[in-house]
Amino acid sequence: MIAEERRQRVLDLVSTKGFATLADLALEIQVSESTVRRDLEFWHQQGNLRRTHGGAIFVGDGSSFPALEERIDAQLEEKRAIARAAVGRICDGDTVLLDGGTTTLEAARLLLGRSIQVVTNSLPIAALLAGSRETDLVLLGGYIYPKTGVALGPFTVRMMQDLHVHQTLLSVSGLTERGLFNSNLLLVETERAMMRCADEVVLLADHTKVGRPALAFLCEWSEIDLLVIDRKLEDRKKSMLAQTGARLLIAGDLEEFGR
Repeated sequence: MIAEERRQRVLDLVSTKGFATLADLALEIQVSESTVRRDLEFWHQQGNLRRTHGGAIFVGDGSSFPALEERIDAQLEEKRAIARAAVGRICDGDTVLLDGGTTTLEAARLLLGRSIQVVTNSLPIAALLAGSRETDLVLLGGYIYPKTGVALGPFTVRMMQDLHVHQTLLSVSGLTERGLFNSNLLLVETERAMMRCADEVVLLADHTKVGRPALAFLCEWSEIDLLVIDRKLEDRKKSMLAQTGARLLIAGDLEEFGR
């Protein structure tokens, strides 16, 4: 494979996945990681993708979402495990609403090619799924928050008034005994609308979110049907969650527990 073909193959893979690691790209193309690193740097200079620690995120025309980019590598393996556990509960034919976030983006990658309907307010998730023939995509509009590329605010909320989904997959910034928190007031308003149109509200959060509040209160635990979290959850934090009555699914375990 000549250099130009290889570079284009790298760009195609990153654009399809939204985010790809050096190791995954090297394995897919059958070249060394150092070769992939040079190709990623080439496209980074062209403005087509943005280098991250250990990989790259597709940004298309050169625009980027800095808050998403900064978090995409953090607890990556835990997020992937959480995404696998959550997606394993979704059946073909379901309609699923995906909130914007790094863990829901991992879930979207696993849903790519599935025969389902996906509703989302996330531009990165929409870009990932838009080319799939099997997956029907509905993109919610509104004010686009530039740090993460999600649509927020009153217009986004109005678009959901007549929607019904089987599951809403949510991400948050913090979890305490009181309930769920996020870092943006408009995002909280939008997420409450996402919860109202779902049969089941599923929260995806890694262990670092537990015990940490954020700016805006989202809801109490009684409004969440299931929390999917990773195995690194400390015993004291697990005890705290148990006292809330939350129903938990530990990623990698076979059974849910709680109310």
